Amino acid sequence: MSATVTLMHVAREAGVSPSTVSRILNGTANVTPDKRERVEAVITRLNFTPNVQAQALANGRSFSVGVLTQNISSPFYGETLAGIERGLEGSLYYPLVVSGHWNAEQEQQALDLLMRRRVDAMIVLGGVIQDEALQQVAARVPLVAVGRDVLGLTERCVLIDNREGIRQVVRHLAELGHREVAYISGLETQQDAVERREGFETAMRELGLPLHPELMRRGDYTEASGEQEAGDLLRLGVPFSALVCANDQMALGARLALYRRGVRVPDDVSLTGFDDLFSSRYTTPPLTTVHQAVNELGQQAAETVLSLLAGELPQMTPYVPRLIVRESTGPVSPLPHHGGH
Repeated sequence: MSATVTLMHVAREAGVSPSTVSRILNGTANVTPDKRERVEAVITRLNFTPNVQAQALANGRSFSVGVLTQNISSPFYGETLAGIERGLEGSLYYPLVVSGHWNAEQEQQALDLLMRRRVDAMIVLGGVIQDEALQQVAARVPLVAVGRDVLGLTERCVLIDNREGIRQVVRHLAELGHREVAYISGLETQQDAVERREGFETAMRELGLPLHPELMRRGDYTEASGEQEAGDLLRLGVPFSALVCANDQMALGARLALYRRGVRVPDDVSLTGFDDLFSSRYTTPPLTTVHQAVNELGQQAAETVLSLLAGELPQMTPYVPRLIVRESTGPVSPLPHHGGH
C-alpha cells in the first residue's frame, strides 16, 4: 500500500539518492530523461503518493506560484492563465492568482498578500507597479514578468516585440493602398500600449503615410473603450479608410460602432487588432490581427519559473509576433470613408 511506501523505498528501488527523488517530485530536478523515467516508473509501480504537506515543511516550500494578473475576466489574461496552468502541469506547483486591475496600490496589496502566503515564485502579468517593487520581490523569490521589461530583470522577462507587430499591420494596410489610417491605443501607463503606439507612428512615417493627430485616439484595452473611441472618430468626420486597434478587445468594440453607423468592414473601413485572441477568428468578419501566442507566453512564463526554482538561468529572447490576415481588411475603396456620412 502507498501508506507504507516511503521516499527512501523509491530511491532504493530506482538506484538514486532520496534528494533526487524529491527534486523530481517537486519539479526542480536537472536529471537525464532515462533517470527521470526510471524514478517515475518506480513511483507508479509502488503506487507512491508523496505527502505534499510534509515536503513543504521539510523543504520550506509551499509548492505554490503567485500570479499577479490584472483582470481575471479579460479574455487576454484568461488565455495567459490557461498557459500558466499548462506550464505547471506535471510539477507539484500550483498557481495562486490575484488581480491588480491596473492600479499600482492594488497590485502592491496583491503582491503583499501572495508573499504572506509564502509562494515559492512569482509571475507578474503586465501592470503599472514600479520596477522597484518587483525588484524587492525578486530578491526574495524567483520572479518572471510577462509583457513588461523590469529594470535589472530583463533576463527573467517574457517580452513581446510590440513595435514590430504593429509595423506588420501598417505595412499590410499600405500594401492594400490605405493612407488615411486611424489608431486607437491603450493607456500610456502600460508599457505595451506605449510600444504599440510608437511602432504605429514610426511605421507610418517610414512608409510616408500622413499622421493625423485627430485620428489618434486613446482607449483602455476594453471593448467599451473601442466602441466609444471608434464612435467619436466617426462623429469627427475626418476621412479614414482603415482603423488599427492596439488590441482585439477594442477592435471588437470598434466593430460594433462601425456596424451601428452602417460602415461596412472591410468595404468602407478595414479593421485590425492585436493579440489574436481565440474569439477573433469568429468575429464578423473574422479579424485581421497580430498573433502573439498568448497561451504559449503563459506556458513559457511557468516553465521559466520552474527553471529558476531548479537553479537554472533561462535564456530568454523577445517573442516576435506575426500578422494573421483575415477578412476584416481589404483594398482601399475609391473614396475614403467619412465619419460624418
